[in-house]
Amino acid sequence: MADSWPLIAAAVLAAGVLRGLTGFGFALAAVPLMSLFVPPAHAVVIAILLQCLVGLRDVVAMHGLIDRQSLGLLSAGALFGTPLGVWGLAQLSPDMLRVVLALLVGAGLLALLLRVRLSPGPGPALGAGMVSGIFAGLAAMPGPPAIAYFLGRAQPAACTRASLMVFFFVTALMAMPGLYWSGQLSAGLFVQAVIAFPAMLLGTWAGGHGFRRLGEGGYRAAALLLLAAMALLTGLRGILGLL
Repeated sequence: MADSWPLIAAAVLAAGVLRGLTGFGFALAAVPLMSLFVPPAHAVVIAILLQCLVGLRDVVAMHGLIDRQSLGLLSAGALFGTPLGVWGLAQLSPDMLRVVLALLVGAGLLALLLRVRLSPGPGPALGAGMVSGIFAGLAAMPGPPAIAYFLGRAQPAACTRASLMVFFFVTALMAMPGLYWSGQLSAGLFVQAVIAFPAMLLGTWAGGHGFRRLGEGGYRAAALLLLAAMALLTGLRGILGLL
């Protein structure tokens, strides 16, 4: 996998642009893209490591904007869901995991297209957190359930964006012990994540610059189109492998 680091960095750069453009979606983009070049389980681990690295910066920069009550409830739910996702990651074959990844991306796209919203409250927050945890452990993708929950709350966009980014950091940290105990972590993958980290920062900066230039409809359409292409490519590769 050592010779694949330029391709991994390119995938992380593209996913970082989406993260900066929309405020979410890094793993939704990075994991399917990286899984075109490396085993999907490796792509998941690299994405989780990257979210741990960037999350330290996010917590410092956004601590004054987050919704602490909702973040606490979502995190409590994710604490139960994440081990289930990590278990699934260790059980699925690479091609089957590619198909699962494509389905998860498709589900996220559908939720965004339909503007699915969850009612605020402890129950929906805990449920969304648990499903997010499963997605996080299985595919480093805690986003869709948490996004649906936060979009259902009447709060400033800056608070929603900050809370989501910190939540992604929390779920990444939760996934680390399970990855270690299941033998998914390795020094090589950590090195790959460190090498790709500057690409993530650069992509996030470029995406943020693009966000300031595009209107809401423009950046939303661009993000959905990119995610749809990734889901299609990853799903086709997985199905062809299974056949």
